[in-house]
Amino acid sequence: MELAKSISVIIPNYNGRQLLQEYLPCNLEVMAATGADFEIIIVDDASKDDSVAFIRATYPAIKLIINQENKGLSYCYNRGTEAARYELILLLNGDVKLTAGYFDQQWKYFLRWDTFGVIGRIIDMDGDHIQEAGQIPKFNGFMLKTDYRYYSKNEKDRLYTFYLSGSNALIHAEKLRQIGGFYELFSPFCGEDIELSMRAWRLKSKCYYEHQAVCRRRGTPATQNGGTGNGGKSVHFRNRFYLHAIHLNGFALLAWHCQVALTILLPRLLIGQTGIWKSYRELFANRKIIKMHKEQINELIDKNDSHVTIFNAVNKIRKSVKNKKYSRFKS
Repeated sequence: MELAKSISVIIPNYNGRQLLQEYLPCNLEVMAATGADFEIIIVDDASKDDSVAFIRATYPAIKLIINQENKGLSYCYNRGTEAARYELILLLNGDVKLTAGYFDQQWKYFLRWDTFGVIGRIIDMDGDHIQEAGQIPKFNGFMLKTDYRYYSKNEKDRLYTFYLSGSNALIHAEKLRQIGGFYELFSPFCGEDIELSMRAWRLKSKCYYEHQAVCRRRGTPATQNGGTGNGGKSVHFRNRFYLHAIHLNGFALLAWHCQVALTILLPRLLIGQTGIWKSYRELFANRKIIKMHKEQINELIDKNDSHVTIFNAVNKIRKSVKNKKYSRFKS
């Protein structure tokens, strides 16, 4: 398999003028140093600051896509993917700063036919504290979550990761399009990258973590369109519900609903946290869209003769660390 070494960088932006001014010059230098063909695509999600004017005045060569209303991360990623013209797509948050040689150890992954994408190590903007590394998933009953993060300093290791973080994910563009891009059901943000990666795993593609590819992040997502607090928690739970409803079937789905009712809904309602009920209501309100996505996935599974369940995928990732020497940590 040959690789043209060409990258379309997609940066979603919402009121991130200051971040673009601070980090974009460095990221452009890193991209230019690769010697690869590349383009920068910024998808502005109806910013209220002067982001658009700044980009037009300072970086006229950048491909700028402007949403007339705030649509969220999945929508931005999809619009950027539609406009991308190169072989690989780098999803990059506005608050992320690439370090020199960031791509040097990532090209090799795309020589394999089954690579969906790869992420690098994310550390603090100042210092070497690791924010993000590879993720190993687990099931608590029928609830899927990250068990721990891990890394290896052995450059020969090929480490799987549960999902490709939207902060710095390098993805095979054609594969991204083939599996249908991001599900906009997850807008405004949270969990869309987990669902996409799980879909890729179920279609026999692989997601990797490369410890030698390092980038720095300010520490808080730059494109949180929905804010934090109770609203953010509501979206978090809702999107976790969506993930399970899309990828669980039969008895496992029924058992998951029972587990959610007994361990999440009832305890929180009893202590007055009624926002969780809103999240659960939205799950049922969008059941037709969820059914449509499940049917799309089943069609892709049949077409690719894959038939990998979410349980198969998690088991494969967990087994991959056996007999490997690695360091692990909780976030």
